[in-house]
Amino acid sequence: MSLPTRRSVLKTGAFFVCCGVAHIRLARAQSAHATVLPVKEIAEGVFAFAGAAEMMTDKNEGEICNVSFVVGAEAVAVIDSGGSAAEGRELIAAIRATTDKPIRYLINTHMHPDHIFGNAAFGETGAIIVGHHNLPRALASRGDYYLQSYRESLGATLMADIKIVPPTKLVEGEEQLDLGNRKLTLRAWKPAHTDNDLTVFDQQSGTFFTGDLCFIDHLPTMDGSLRGWIAQLDNLKAIAATRAVPGHGPVPSNWPAALEPQQRYFEILARDIRKAIADGVPMAEAVKNAAQGERGNWDLFEEYNERNATAAFAELEWE
Repeated sequence: MSLPTRRSVLKTGAFFVCCGVAHIRLARAQSAHATVLPVKEIAEGVFAFAGAAEMMTDKNEGEICNVSFVVGAEAVAVIDSGGSAAEGRELIAAIRATTDKPIRYLINTHMHPDHIFGNAAFGETGAIIVGHHNLPRALASRGDYYLQSYRESLGATLMADIKIVPPTKLVEGEEQLDLGNRKLTLRAWKPAHTDNDLTVFDQQSGTFFTGDLCFIDHLPTMDGSLRGWIAQLDNLKAIAATRAVPGHGPVPSNWPAALEPQQRYFEILARDIRKAIADGVPMAEAVKNAAQGERGNWDLFEEYNERNATAAFAELEWE
């Protein structure tokens, strides 16, 4: 998989964002020390950056998930802030190079560090942080652990500016945010990838921001419910989107075709774990053998498949 990693940026002056064959000149000057996240305009007023299919490290500054922003007639909404305050600042610089409109909302799609560690960078923007109604509880429970556990991989310099900043506007069910002649539909989902997954649909462009309810190329990771995720796939597919920005993977991606590899993996994983349970195979052995036929289809399979299988075994053995 070929994904940009932020190194192709310009430090000063104007820079260019590619959208198909067209190039949009971003003429607003940046300060001598500003670095601009190399976003791509994937639809009118919709910009996205594709993170690297890697683990979070100091070398990639935690820039492993996809982050986006949408520009309306009056304001801007940001979807996820990235894996470090440094990335958050680069994202703000990209927004400021595109528009002077206020950043009204920062939407967190769920609790994981690669999506929320950039929140602290938005403190001076005045943005309202928006999240699933379960997100504050999840961050209160996991936040200190995240701050400690990522010190080694990200390093002291990057971690110094990172803070856990929870949302103040919470979503239950569906809610709309108006950016001025442009409405975003936010939807809170039942436990799947996590128990605090939130998606964003831009009605004007037909762009669906899935958060980590959709992974492409990068192996899906489970921190919620395998059964719940599988049960909601049909509802996800029913979103009438023109294109998708997955949590990880190419931007934009075809929708709903983007979900097909993930659904196959889940079905194979569940089948293998259920058979192991039925055959009385111990968990330690079952998780090593589950879904091995999928190994060649995913990045980071070695890093995450056994964790997924362990979570699946713990859930499915009580069916």
